Amino acid sequence: MKKILLSAMMLTALTACKDFEMTDNSQEIKYSELPQEFPFSTLATINGVGVINGGFGSGAAAHPTRKGEFYVITDRGPNTDYLNGKKFLAPSFTPTIMHFKINAAGNIEVIRYIKLKNPSGQPITGLPNPAGMGSTGEVAYDANGTVLGTDNYGMDSESIVAAADGTFWVSDEYGPHIVHYTAEGVELERISPIGVNTGTRKLPAVLAKRRANRGMEGLCITPDGKTLVGTIQSMMYVPSKSLATNKTLTRIVTFDIATGQTKQFLYQQDGGASDSVCDITALSNTEFLVIERDGNFGSQGGIKKVYRINLSGASDVNGSDLSEVDGMKINGKALEQCTWSEISAAGIQAVSKSLAVDLVSALGYEHDKFEGIVYLGNNRLAVFNDDDFGIVDDGNGNPKAKILPKTGKVDKGTMYVVDIK
Repeated sequence: MKKILLSAMMLTALTACKDFEMTDNSQEIKYSELPQEFPFSTLATINGVGVINGGFGSGAAAHPTRKGEFYVITDRGPNTDYLNGKKFLAPSFTPTIMHFKINAAGNIEVIRYIKLKNPSGQPITGLPNPAGMGSTGEVAYDANGTVLGTDNYGMDSESIVAAADGTFWVSDEYGPHIVHYTAEGVELERISPIGVNTGTRKLPAVLAKRRANRGMEGLCITPDGKTLVGTIQSMMYVPSKSLATNKTLTRIVTFDIATGQTKQFLYQQDGGASDSVCDITALSNTEFLVIERDGNFGSQGGIKKVYRINLSGASDVNGSDLSEVDGMKINGKALEQCTWSEISAAGIQAVSKSLAVDLVSALGYEHDKFEGIVYLGNNRLAVFNDDDFGIVDDGNGNPKAKILPKTGKVDKGTMYVVDIK
């Protein structure tokens, strides 16, 4: 098996080399022409509501060598809340990466689509994982309310890293998993918390206590190519939903690609449990930009901010036993049970943060979500919204068009560029 795997990986690397050759990065990119909407078409019509073939923007990454080229990824597909889970309006939908560039006219030009696949090369779905494989407890239903199955390799993909060798790393909200894919989207490795039956390299067990639909929302790679850095979206239920009380505490996890060593750091959100720490992008091996947002539309008082953070000086809260399901404790209490004063008194330092940009004031940002960011250099940031495939829940588990209140138009995936401080 080792020889076969090595041959496949070598072939992938050789294929990737052609796609990842250095190009002339002196070419001026017309970012001034942005914002630009992604091209879209109708994926399906459910109860008279058109579901757009969009959804790109759950995460974003720059091409590692080609200036002006990017990757964006969808999540698990169009869905609405229903009973104890979700209605999957297109159950066979495959989470997909879109590779695109900003062309000479300053417009978005799609290069190719890459569907995510299991280790056998078969397209996966966004359906939940079964028990023991990263389940969140969510039940999948079709548009009529009939229970669907599960998918061992299903992904609620939320962030993407484009590695220098042409492969991709993707994080999700199930496991939470970090999955390594070939340049063609075939799974190479699935890294999950201890106790999840997916492979030998593991994340700390406590991360399995992420809330449903609030898993590893952000992922990036350090500029030296050695470390993956992931953000958990919101406060986790540690030790349980009823006992977790520090609603502004969430976690950042790092994973050394060569050794598999992990670290965890605490992040203090401005808002409460309804707020989200979404995507992350690297400025250096220790400095990053992260998204903080709420669920409101920007034109209706929504919070849409990007912060500079620094892991230097922050305390590693992995603890001595990575298999401990409640993680490190202070005086017998899980970190999510402790106030920030208790955490500080224990000598634990959270990551430092400072505001880089407020998108509402800088851009008049009108979307409810922004979930993808890419640092362009020279204090410029590319921003991508998640359009939710153009639909939202009508309150009864059925879809309705997702309308931007400021314009009255259906929400669409859009790329912006903004200056940061």
